[in-house]
Amino acid sequence: MDDLVIRGGTVVDGTGAAPRTADVAVNGGRIREVGAQLPAGRREIDASGLLVTPGWVDVHTHYDGNLLWDPLLTPSSTHGVTTVVTGNCGVGLAPVRPADLDWTIALMEGVEDIPGAVMRGGLAWDWESFPEYLDAVARVPRAIDAATQVPHAAVRVYAMGERGIDHTAVPTDDEIRRMGELTAEAVVAGALGFSTSRSVNHHASDGRLTPTLTARAAELVGIAEAVGRTGLGVFEAVFEDPVDAHFEILRRMCEVSGRPMSVTTLQRPGRPSDGYRDILRHLEAANAAGLRMRGQVAPRPVGLLMSLAGRVHPLLGSATYRSLAATAGAASSGDAAGAAVTTALRTPDVRERILAELRASGTDPAARFAHSFELGSPPNWDADVRRSLNALAAARGTDQLEVAYDVVVGGGTIYTPVANFTDGDLTAVRDMLVHPLTVPGLGDGGAHCTMIADFDFPTFLMSYWARDVAEDQRLPVEWVVKRQCADTAALVGLTDRGVLAPGLKADINLIDFDRLGTTSPRIARDLPSDGPRLLSSGVGYVATVVSGEVAFEAGEHTGVLAGALVRGGSAAA
Repeated sequence: MDDLVIRGGTVVDGTGAAPRTADVAVNGGRIREVGAQLPAGRREIDASGLLVTPGWVDVHTHYDGNLLWDPLLTPSSTHGVTTVVTGNCGVGLAPVRPADLDWTIALMEGVEDIPGAVMRGGLAWDWESFPEYLDAVARVPRAIDAATQVPHAAVRVYAMGERGIDHTAVPTDDEIRRMGELTAEAVVAGALGFSTSRSVNHHASDGRLTPTLTARAAELVGIAEAVGRTGLGVFEAVFEDPVDAHFEILRRMCEVSGRPMSVTTLQRPGRPSDGYRDILRHLEAANAAGLRMRGQVAPRPVGLLMSLAGRVHPLLGSATYRSLAATAGAASSGDAAGAAVTTALRTPDVRERILAELRASGTDPAARFAHSFELGSPPNWDADVRRSLNALAAARGTDQLEVAYDVVVGGGTIYTPVANFTDGDLTAVRDMLVHPLTVPGLGDGGAHCTMIADFDFPTFLMSYWARDVAEDQRLPVEWVVKRQCADTAALVGLTDRGVLAPGLKADINLIDFDRLGTTSPRIARDLPSDGPRLLSSGVGYVATVVSGEVAFEAGEHTGVLAGALVRGGSAAA
């Protein structure tokens, strides 16, 4: 008798095949059969009227620390994600010497907005090498699967010491060889691959740019050669203009190693609106030459969220506001203090004084971008520019700052699309999504704790592009599921999941497609050391099965901890 039979659902199996009514039988954590009228199981779930899909595979997260303090890996697990991949963008927590601990924390704090106090209070830091870090992660029971990559910044500083942080320092041949050894050691021990960053937006909390920004070709190619000798692993890279110069180095890494690579692909502000197509053209040329290179794309704009509970919002440039907030903070850390500030902010004289100070200072963070919106509940991620704060301000005969003031003081959240919204719509997003050489990613779960809530990208991809968008722009549900399951798993070399087929891992979502969505992000203080972060929950996930066991029902954890650390040494393609 099978352990579990999911009966009578609409199976979207991850292969791209059309949805069909079928049963799914599970035994020993694996799918035994997908078919009609299968024999009874020890446990049965009636999936009539539900979609039955593989669990989502999220290849771009920053749960490097969460792996050790959060067995549930929320909020991703509440959004149907059953496998997360961490260690992206060249930053992470190993290898690390005790002498470099402060720098490692500062880099994660600056690049990924993970508070330093959280990392100090939530982690034992009882590892040095990357294999030791993996062993520490493996000891933690967890609800969903997790895999990780070895980060370039950590490897560089471990091999070069303080010189690795100095952008004028050039590594010696021995230091490059050592970086290659460290990376190969990590990949053989189970890292899915190696990540690097060449982005000027990535800097430590002390202002110093990420050590990998100016890494030369010899360094990256040397590391790639070492990875290639293992026959394992993938590469992940984020870079910016000039595309040609960066891409040539990344392409060379693939050539010398024979290993696949994915690169961040976005429509960036302040650049030509079709600039992302330069990356797509480079990907096309590389693949035509026999290389395996893909673009990681986002299914909606990457957006900054601002509220009075967050770390960044429009009122911070006012001395009056800062004084009110400081006084309340000194008096109490509870809700009463926040209520007292809000009451003061709603008085006309305080409002006018703060607005005058803000206009004089020119410090509104949203003013740097063309559009901002009140997020709403449920969140309106596909914002209509006719409802932007600027448009509302024009209709009221005032300015954006005044509208923004009223939104945040009223308890609302401002959503400012930073990337993928240059044209004021999602045309470029769809263009990137449907390209044959891209996969969905870039959700950054675990990072940007108080400013960005893109961890629900898999939910948005499915609910918006397969259901809510205008019919002539809609994408087939089977295509979307394949993208978020089989294609993402293949991107990082995981061949045992992402498809509902006999012998593969029984990670499964049961989805009420009509209800699928997300709650509005809110600030919670549930990180170690009372650290804040944005959270939202998936809606419409009736059940999520991990390794054949029901881990979540109606968004609530069942107590089952069937997840594990996925080591790539045996799973990478």
